[in-house]
Amino acid sequence: MRADGRDGGAGETHDWLDDDAGPLVRSFALTGGRATPGAATFDLLSYVTAAPFAVQRSTIHLQPEHRAILARARDPVSVAELASHLGYGLGVVRVLLADLLEAGAISKIDAPSGDHLPDDETLQAVIHGLRTT
Repeated sequence: MRADGRDGGAGETHDWLDDDAGPLVRSFALTGGRATPGAATFDLLSYVTAAPFAVQRSTIHLQPEHRAILARARDPVSVAELASHLGYGLGVVRVLLADLLEAGAISKIDAPSGDHLPDDETLQAVIHGLRTT
């Protein structure tokens, strides 16, 4: 297939090229065929932060997607926000984050579990207090 999207034989075009976005890359190509992040788990509300000098100290070969995550994660950012801002699927972001966590390029803060959250009565009291002030 040629770079203009034609196969060169019958002049047929293919959908591997998008005029606005450029060449389309499948999710499995971004993650090297991996669909799960391995041992690391990333909740939607987990926060990640890039380690200082993460790009220079990284022990893995950083793909452009890894670099984009590190650039966005200079300040703490949730996994959901990363996926949204970067335009990658959540599964892709989780796999790439697992790579970065394993390399020590990011730190992860898990979302609080339900045991650590206030009960409904406490929340109702806070809301009532805010409304009366």
